[in-house]
Amino acid sequence: MAKKSTIIPGLSFSWKRAVGITALKQKIAKETGIPTSKAGIERKVGEIILSKLFK
Repeated sequence: MAKKSTIIPGLSFSWKRAVGITALKQKIAKETGIPTSKAGIERKVGEIILSKLFK
């Protein structure tokens, strides 16, 4: 039997969001133009490399 994490379905808790880490990461990404997610960083680096090779 699976254990339920919350009493209310669809409700979840994020300690990173509660502490403010998520907002800080979003602010940094917006100001620098560099994403903070792994996929976003890989996409950005790949775009830079390809633009240097083909321009």
